[in-house]
Amino acid sequence: MNDEEVWLIEPSGPLRGDVVVRGSKNGVSKHMVAAMLGSGESILHNAPEVGEVGITAAMLEALGIHVEIRDSEVTVARGPEIRPRVPEAFTGLNRIPILMLGPLLHLAGEAFVPLVGGDPIGRRPVNFHVEALRSMGAEVEVGDNGISAKAKRLHGTRLELPYPSVGATETILMSAVLAEGKTVIKGAAMEPEVVELALFLQRMGARIELSPDRRIVIEGVETLRGASTWLAGDRIEAFSYLVAGLITGGSVRVHGCPQDRLVTAITTLARMGAQFEITDDWLTAVAPDGLRAAAVQTDTHPGFMTDWQTPLMVLFTQSQGMSVLHETVFENRLVYVPALQKLGCEIEVFDVCLGGPACRYHDTNAKHSAVVRGVSKLHGADVTLPDIRAGFSAVLAAAAAEGTSTLRGVHHIERGYHRPFEQFASLGLNIRREEPKKQ
Repeated sequence: MNDEEVWLIEPSGPLRGDVVVRGSKNGVSKHMVAAMLGSGESILHNAPEVGEVGITAAMLEALGIHVEIRDSEVTVARGPEIRPRVPEAFTGLNRIPILMLGPLLHLAGEAFVPLVGGDPIGRRPVNFHVEALRSMGAEVEVGDNGISAKAKRLHGTRLELPYPSVGATETILMSAVLAEGKTVIKGAAMEPEVVELALFLQRMGARIELSPDRRIVIEGVETLRGASTWLAGDRIEAFSYLVAGLITGGSVRVHGCPQDRLVTAITTLARMGAQFEITDDWLTAVAPDGLRAAAVQTDTHPGFMTDWQTPLMVLFTQSQGMSVLHETVFENRLVYVPALQKLGCEIEVFDVCLGGPACRYHDTNAKHSAVVRGVSKLHGADVTLPDIRAGFSAVLAAAAAEGTSTLRGVHHIERGYHRPFEQFASLGLNIRREEPKKQ
């Protein structure tokens, strides 16, 4: 993977074919961190080939955790000595370091992790994580370079999250499983990836109860063992490829992602005019009569996923009428819109709540709603990609445009999607790599 590499895309008609999605970027990295807690070897099957896996593996190796990556299998085993400090060289690469605080406190009694990064989609503060660890008895200091923590033993507590944060819920899960006593999380995130992590921890010997009304109860145990699991297919990737077929007037058959992970997405596309065929092994969508506009609001699970709205926005530009998108999860998620506008997407963003009831950003200056005009006449352009999801959506727009597009910053796409270049090529897209010309 070369940060300076560019992709050249020439529209080549409807995209058709089959795509097999592997486990999610978000799922595999969290499972790798959880595997730190086991006394034996853990094996993750169906892991994607994404940059996130390599970054997380390097962090774990720096801590004294052995990681072996072989095709779609990731093996994690704790070494004899744990180094409690994630090197500052990992500052800003992703959001995984914050999740290592709890496990490191259990293994070493102290921890330091550098400041987290990730896509520039809005404030994702670490205060939920920090306050949870403090409530469990840890001494935590947030400095200019990172977060330091100490604890002889974490203890169970009752926590109520002010917002169902996925990352904070995962931090509490991985901190509570070896804590002394019982921990109760109210207002927990219940995304499929969170439940999948909880099930993996249960295989390792954790005692976890998923209760109604966003409530999770964890009874701490003395030790955890290694475990094996098969990672469920990435629902973001599955939706993105379904849209790739629809936006070009073709049809992509997606294998490997269970229907139950796409319930809301399927219904949203069906309301726009898509027709589905769904089996236990795959699903596909076509729109022989075209697509119509829609009003969609993102939300926490089981609502319409925030990561689905970037490909949906491009699909709106090829749907008849005026569509509305209301983002309620991240206030700066629409940072990718200028890249799509360069490709001819007719999108206007607003700082008011459109297409749904007032959300937590209604009294802010955050531009979190968009009105999209379809059908927009898309054209090729030279575009620099700001993040993972924006990158994939720019490929979709380029595939539906007239003329050649040059996409820069494609390393963002490869950080989060399994072999996207090869997948698009297999669907018939005229796509090629090019090294930048030296000045």
